[in-house]
Amino acid sequence: MLKQFSATFIGLLLATVGAQAVIAETVMEKIIRTGNLTIGANLDNVPFSYINEKNEVVGYSIDIADRIREEIGKELGRDVVLQIVEVQDMSDALPKVKTGELDIVCDTAFTWERDRYVDFTVSYAVAGIQLLVPNDTPINSPEALVGKRIALVPNTVVEDAIKIAQSKIQVVPVTSVRAGMEALKKGTVDAVAGDGIQMAGLRQVLDMPNTKIIPQPAEIRYGVGCMVREDNPSFLRLANRALVRLAEGYVQGDPEDVAIVDKWIGTEGIVPVDNDNLRQFFNYLVITHEQVMEPKNGQ
Repeated sequence: MLKQFSATFIGLLLATVGAQAVIAETVMEKIIRTGNLTIGANLDNVPFSYINEKNEVVGYSIDIADRIREEIGKELGRDVVLQIVEVQDMSDALPKVKTGELDIVCDTAFTWERDRYVDFTVSYAVAGIQLLVPNDTPINSPEALVGKRIALVPNTVVEDAIKIAQSKIQVVPVTSVRAGMEALKKGTVDAVAGDGIQMAGLRQVLDMPNTKIIPQPAEIRYGVGCMVREDNPSFLRLANRALVRLAEGYVQGDPEDVAIVDKWIGTEGIVPVDNDNLRQFFNYLVITHEQVMEPKNGQ
């Protein structure tokens, strides 16, 4: 979720986009024409978006996208279908949002570099960079990281944060957080650095009960939101309205809204998160926006 871009990649992106004709159709016009809202999703990202035992694409971000779909349908007065397209990582997803191949991609963190090419919704979760380590690890301070083999995806915010905490580590480059966790399972690395919620979900999938997640010494926290194509204010407004409505419903205890959040990241969710912290986060989101809660079904 935190993939950054090298100068080479940015240059290729600009060259590709510059060579294409200007996209005349807005996201809302495309939805009106096709009846589809197209979301890009990494299907190996528990609890945000993944394939369950019934071969269904599920997750917190999928439910979020469905809420946005409903909001758009209400605005247009017609049914809208959620169309899911698999994306591998940010270098795959961002160009497709930029060129209009995808309408929206969630599970993303805002960065100023990304903001040059896409717009972002408000956040619907808070995550942070953490370490996955064996239960008996001696790692408990920046000094304890000296010489340790840390698996991480290179050229990312994750690498920057770990090196700020301790520059004398052995970076073990991996292609994905899953690859790093599989290396930890084999004992070829001492820790994995990455998004805490993502690692907590994959920890269950990979059956790693003898491990634990600890804050990394220079902890960085960030909001998780969705990115959309630039210059589409009507679409962005509806997406934000759907997210703030969900947040307000959660704060006010609406059973439907609480259930959507808690089944994925609540205290009893796939990846347990403290409900009080969630409520504080959502309350802040609501008070920084207009109070948008309306009676259900327009009553």
